Amino acid sequence: MVRDICEVFCFDEKKVAAVKGQMDKIEGVEQLFKALSDATRLKIPYALTLEKELCVCDVVPIIDATVATASHHLRVLRDMGLAKHRKEGKLVFYSLGYV
Repeated sequence: MVRDICEVFCFDEKKVAAVKGQMDKIEGVEQLFKALSDATRLKIPYALTLEKELCVCDVVPIIDATVATASHHLRVLRDMGLAKHRKEGKLVFYSLGYV
């Protein structure tokens, strides 16, 4: 039977040091995954890849939500830098942001 674990514990100190030195680069990634872990919230950036810009009123039927719920999800995405917005008269339009 083939075992899927090492029979002897040893590690490459140079590789481990190099990888550990890069770990600070993932700071904030947990929040990014948390923001996108909601299935409804994930639909919004996907919709914004299909249409360059959507009004909050467009997002409501796309995600089958209320205006309040859509606004909440859009605000979370905006706070994470995944979406940006602009106001035109009484309408607010969202597009993809840059992380």
